[in-house]
Order: sequence, then C-alpha cells, then structure tokens
Amino acid sequence: MACGNCNTCDVSEKRGCGTSSVFDWLYQIESVDENNRKLVEVQFKGDRKDFFTNVEGLDLSVGDWVAVQAEKSGHDIGKITMIGELVQLQIKRKNRDVKKEPLRKLYRKVEEKELTKWTELIKKETDILETANRIIQKHKLEMKLSDIEFQADNTKATFFYTAEKRVDFRNLIKDYSKEFKVRIEMKQIGVRQEAAKIGGLGSCGRELCCSTWMTEFPSVSTSAARYQQLSINPQKISGQCGRLKCCLNFELETYTEAIKEFPSSKTKLKFKNGEAKFAKLDVFKQKMYYFYVNSPMDVFELHVTSVKQIIKLNKEGKQPEKIDEFVMLEEENRITFKDGSGKGSVNRFDNKNKKKRFKKKRVK
Repeated sequence: MACGNCNTCDVSEKRGCGTSSVFDWLYQIESVDENNRKLVEVQFKGDRKDFFTNVEGLDLSVGDWVAVQAEKSGHDIGKITMIGELVQLQIKRKNRDVKKEPLRKLYRKVEEKELTKWTELIKKETDILETANRIIQKHKLEMKLSDIEFQADNTKATFFYTAEKRVDFRNLIKDYSKEFKVRIEMKQIGVRQEAAKIGGLGSCGRELCCSTWMTEFPSVSTSAARYQQLSINPQKISGQCGRLKCCLNFELETYTEAIKEFPSSKTKLKFKNGEAKFAKLDVFKQKMYYFYVNSPMDVFELHVTSVKQIIKLNKEGKQPEKIDEFVMLEEENRITFKDGSGKGSVNRFDNKNKKKRFKKKRVK
C-alpha cells in the first residue's frame, strides 16, 4: 500500500509520511526583525504550502492547525510547519516578491469541531473522485483526474488532472457545479506532480522521492544513464510516472568526475596480432574491458593505467605483442560456496535409534 492511502499514522494525515517535512533550526530563537516574527508557513493537503502573516499576533507553534485566508474568498485549514526567521529565508529562496504579491492573513487557531468537519470532508474525496471520473467518461474527454482538494469552508473544489492535449472542459465544469454544489477550479499538472500526489513505492523499495522530500523536478536525460553505464531499458530506468527516474541525477556528478580519468572509449588499442575495441568499463574499480575485432567473444580485463600505457605506445608508433601482457592477473578474493545439492541422502535426518511404537490391536 502506498503511504498516504492508509491515513492511520500521525505523520500521514493523508499527505504521505514525511511529505515536505521541515526542520526548523531557528525555532525558539528570537528574530531581530519584528515583521519576521509574524511570518508563518502553512502546509495544506498534499505538497502545497504557502506563507501567511500573523496579523493578530497569536501565540502559535509548529504543528498547530490554523484557519487562513483563501486565495479568492473564504478560508482554508492547514498545519504550521515554520515560524519566524526561517520563513523569510524560504520566501527569498523561492523568489517570492512580497510587495507585488502580498501575503494573506492568518485568522485563528482551528477548533476541534472545525477540524472534524474538515476531516470528514476529506474522507468524501475518494467517492467524489469516482463520480467525477464517470462524468468525464460521459463527456468522452481525453483527460485523467489525479486528485481533488476541497476548501475547508466547502465553497470551492480544485480538480487536478493530467492531459496530453488541450481539453475543452467548459461543459464539464457546469456538470460538476450542478453535481457537487461548489465552485469548481481545474488545474493541469504534469505526470511527475501526479506521482507526487498519489504516492507509491519505487523499485528500491522506498517511498517515492517526489512524494516525500522533493519539491522541484529537474529534467533527466538518457545521457545520465549512459554516464553511469546503465542499459537504456525503459522498464528499468523509468519511474512510476513513466518518465526517467529522478534518482539518475543524484550520482551523475560523481560519475562524470570519475570518467574524466578514463581514456576515450572510441580509441582502439593496436597490437601486432590485431586491434582491440572497447566493450565496457567499471568506473569505481578503474577497469576497462576490450576484445579483438577478429575475436569478439574473448573479452580482456585491463586496468586504466595499462590502457593509458598502450595508447601512449601506439602514439609513439609502437605495438605490443599481445593484449595478454597487460591483462590483470590479480584475482579478487571472492567468497565461494560449495554446491552440495544432490549429494545428501534423503534419509539423512532419520533417527536410526528411534524405537518404533506399535499399537495393540483390540480384540473383538
């Protein structure tokens, strides 16, 4: 089960465990600027976050549920993730111009009654999503609904969808308004954002990076897989979203720096008994594998220093006798196991000294 679907753990709250979690390292440290003390970061459903001002000067702490001003009208409910100076640093990091786009207000702390009503509204979203998909099928639109987010005051519903082409959903919005009796807003998202909202497990067995800690999705190219000597197999290098895995970029810089020490793979090694072409390389063991052009089945393992030495000799117009002279002779100490299958007897676990017990037959 993907995290975020269970809605049982305290961290989840139908957002995925640890989604966009923040460690406030400036917590309980008084800010020099009084205006920064009023700054608050609030997280809503999914990975959506926004910044607000504590105009009333309420005594707030991280983890409090608060009611805030919505984008157009009404109010919404979210959880405080940061307060004070660190919020100002986040605003600068995200290039948010507060003068052109002023921060909205934080109204009050949420009462328990409001919170229970809001959680009940969230529980209905799954059934509403099914109804919304049936209406899409009725209109025969080429789009896919990913998630629904209701405003806390139940006056607005945001539908997140993915589509390859432009979709005319004017009639769809009319039907949604009649069915759900709320103001409708449609937001198109990419397949990576869809995977982040839905959540799931990757091929590594862990939760998806996009649904836990990633907030930005840089482009990933197939060259990242080539640098890391990975096979260009779409099934292996693609993620849950169908795009190339974001983790291909994580170690790319390390590989590119290490590959600089290796000679070009296009360079052929010339020997008196023939030419050898490049087959593959092991970056961290600093090994390169070559084969003769006239004998491609025999692959030879060479150290990168030996390859550089051969290339240097070829540039000087010299050709070594054979590639065997440079093959790595040192064998690695590998753990071996003896295969004992088929050698053991079937009766080897039987106890030979065990006494047989015979039941006495009853005499009729």
